Amino acid sequence: MRKTNDIDECIVRALSGDARRSYADIGVEVGRSAPAIKRRVDKLCAEGAILGFTIRTDPTLASRQTEGIIELYCHRNTTPEMIRCGLSNHPEVVSASTITGYADALVHVAVSGTRHFEQVLQRISDEPFVERAKSSLILSPLIRRFSADSPMD
Repeated sequence: MRKTNDIDECIVRALSGDARRSYADIGVEVGRSAPAIKRRVDKLCAEGAILGFTIRTDPTLASRQTEGIIELYCHRNTTPEMIRCGLSNHPEVVSASTITGYADALVHVAVSGTRHFEQVLQRISDEPFVERAKSSLILSPLIRRFSADSPMD
């Protein structure tokens, strides 16, 4: 895969902020024509730099008004792929990352309430790679960023 250049980075940043932006609109921003932007986007997709296009939903509108964080402490020799595979079976998982420190992974979940959170926590704790889990409920999300150059949640 080739290294992206400044124009490619601007295109990716623009699409990360709003994947529905028109190529003409992005072209004005980066000084290129709409067809040139489309060619670059197609090439970035073909090369695997852009993996896909998606939407973000507001958990409160999707009847998932309660959010929580679960720290996972995994058995020895658990790989990130094992964690990813196990957590992908839980639709309540919004994001999951391996981390440094005492815990092995951090899992963000969105659920319909505290009872649902308790059920999800139990199901995730029952995954074969999990030794123990520590959880916290989110009271008020303060900052959420979704662009390419900003951390998610």
